[in-house]
Amino acid sequence: MLNSGEIRAYLSRLGIPGVQPPTLSYLFELHRAHVEKIPWQTVDIVAGRPASIDPASSVRLMTTGRSGYCFHLNGAFSTLLLSLGYQVSRHRAGVQPLGQEPRINSFHLGLTVTLPEEPQQRWIVDAGLGDMPWEPLPLLAGEYPQGPLRYRVTDSQVAGGGWRLEHDPSASFAGVDVAPEVEQDLTVFEPKHVYYSTSPESPWINLFLVRHRHAEGANEVRGCIWSRRDHEGEVKTELRTKAQWLEVLGDVFGEHLVHYSALEREELWKRVYGIHEAWKRSKGL
Repeated sequence: MLNSGEIRAYLSRLGIPGVQPPTLSYLFELHRAHVEKIPWQTVDIVAGRPASIDPASSVRLMTTGRSGYCFHLNGAFSTLLLSLGYQVSRHRAGVQPLGQEPRINSFHLGLTVTLPEEPQQRWIVDAGLGDMPWEPLPLLAGEYPQGPLRYRVTDSQVAGGGWRLEHDPSASFAGVDVAPEVEQDLTVFEPKHVYYSTSPESPWINLFLVRHRHAEGANEVRGCIWSRRDHEGEVKTELRTKAQWLEVLGDVFGEHLVHYSALEREELWKRVYGIHEAWKRSKGL
């Protein structure tokens, strides 16, 4: 549980002025602010500086202008919600890449929330998927449009009693399956975190990726390509200079690389731009 100072610092990062009772409307406000103002990212992994997924450490990331990926984002957000009076459960989950089979491999931390006045209704809350969802979704089968993206909640076919959140058909992954069992801590997730954040075989070691949602769509920077999705479709822009790259990261995503010195930002840019140029050569661009 967070103390009052930590709660205030966290809410300040979200641009929310003060503590309110744990209502559904307040949950929606918190969720929208979190996925818009605190991006999902692999910055620290690419830089060789992965952060701990201990929830207390993850909260400090959020309150000091930093971010992370699912374990950090959902670990911190669930701690904030618990501290605000919500009933929160953490679950093992797995993201299904395009062209692959559904799985629950503990490489995603799923969350459900119950409101004190409505204990029979559970809500899917997820600040750790980057470009989905914008608002909480009821844990009820159905299709849910949010801006230009459409999500679907169904029963999971890989976990009895579990559920599946399907992404928009135009998205970069197919969906996420969630196990019904409640995890009391994040120990079960540690091996996957260690592998994906430190192993030379991890696909994220060389993949600089920053994502967030907003009311009208989603943004992504993949290496040096900035993708913007809204009701009119998707627009991609190549970021050719460090100044342009840093400007988009800061102004669009709120990712100001506060943990990195000017020299470290220069070295990170050189690494990302070098990977980007190698990718262009491999595509004949």
